[in-house]
Amino acid sequence: MANPKKVHPYMPNAVPETKAAMMRAIDVDDIDELFEQIPERFRLKEPLQLPDPIVEESALDRHLKEILSRNRSCDEVLNFLGAGCWQHYVPAVCDEIAQRSEFLTANFGSASSDHGRFQAYFEFCSQMGELVNMDVVGLPTYSWGCALGNGIRMAARMTGRSEVLVPRTISPERLAVLRSFCGPTEVGGHIAVREIGFDEQSGLLDLDDLKRAISNETAAVYFENPSYLGFIESQGEEISRIAHDHGAECVVGVDPISLGVLAAPADYGADIVVGTTQTLGIHMNCGGGSGGFIAARDEERYVGEFPTLLVSIAPTTGGNDDERAFFLTCEHQTSYGLRDEGKDWTGNTVYLWTIVNAVYMSLMGPQGFREIGEVILQRSQYARNRLGGIPGVDVSFAPGGFKEFIVNFDGTGKTVGDINRALRKQGIYGGKDLSADFPELGQAALYCVTEIHTQGDVDRLAGALEEVLAS
Repeated sequence: MANPKKVHPYMPNAVPETKAAMMRAIDVDDIDELFEQIPERFRLKEPLQLPDPIVEESALDRHLKEILSRNRSCDEVLNFLGAGCWQHYVPAVCDEIAQRSEFLTANFGSASSDHGRFQAYFEFCSQMGELVNMDVVGLPTYSWGCALGNGIRMAARMTGRSEVLVPRTISPERLAVLRSFCGPTEVGGHIAVREIGFDEQSGLLDLDDLKRAISNETAAVYFENPSYLGFIESQGEEISRIAHDHGAECVVGVDPISLGVLAAPADYGADIVVGTTQTLGIHMNCGGGSGGFIAARDEERYVGEFPTLLVSIAPTTGGNDDERAFFLTCEHQTSYGLRDEGKDWTGNTVYLWTIVNAVYMSLMGPQGFREIGEVILQRSQYARNRLGGIPGVDVSFAPGGFKEFIVNFDGTGKTVGDINRALRKQGIYGGKDLSADFPELGQAALYCVTEIHTQGDVDRLAGALEEVLAS
């Protein structure tokens, strides 16, 4: 028989006796005393109407599976969604190593107790540094958006300025996170975010608009390459030059899986590089960190502003030239060292993904990154051509993008929402609806094609679209 006093039988601290013991330890007679600082008007006046707890593990397991069965995953449905969380192939060894107890269980301890873990972190930083052609890479943040927010705040501290210029084509999700990091206008240290227009034919940043907007208050100019909308920003050197001519930092956001076929951001003038790590061996997921990185040159003014943990390598003092140690450096300047006095706060929820990223990059190597980049370019170009041949359908912007591209349905008389609902009935997830975030693009969707998509997959999509549009 289950103990009826256990409100949540799968939460040991919910046992009444345990609660009472904890309250005695902190000299509290009533649980409500812990919430006295919350104004009365914000407190619930009556208990939440929650269902009774499920006591048996088997019944709880069945209940959760019934809930989860309402979803249809991308393993069951042909998926062409991307827009910030992409479906790439994850080698089995990535999952295998992620499940090893020395990586999976504890967070981390000291450099001496967790030497192997620190070495894996160092390998991640080294490999990512090679990809983006930068010297210093910190341990990852929660997401690309968080990395961007931290990177812009670094630039603002370095320049003493309070404005950042970003392209109108930036990911809306990343823009929202950036605005949160930049703070409201009413709070000290606010960083103004200004959007720069784009060329309607190519999607490229409007350089004239950039020249008009940049000023001696601009801390950084940010752009993404490949863009959120899939096109390749070929004006990187010119954008960097404009930023540097005005004393601003150039911050570039990048999907690292593209760097086998595209130039590294440092090669066209980037000072700070940010981006995602989700494309490097991480499954699509919802509700957890996807991983974002920050990289810069090995100069004191950059290293001194890093908010993330940095892992270094050094010879040991034992006299053996073959021995190396891995340890944290500059930890004092982070929120881990300064706590509430830190310049920025970064979480550590994606450190397990760091191990997986290192495994993935070591498996790929330079040749692997080149091959996967070429495959993605070829397959996404085939998809552009195939869908662009459907009557009423237009593939926007110039050809030559990476992985993602815009498909416009204005000529069909149907909305993206209607088309996607019809595609779902055929077991296909269509592109991300852009009509709300980018109304100037009309009834447009962002389609994503990666190395997992075959010619047959694209042909199936095209056939389904032809059927949907003809109905």
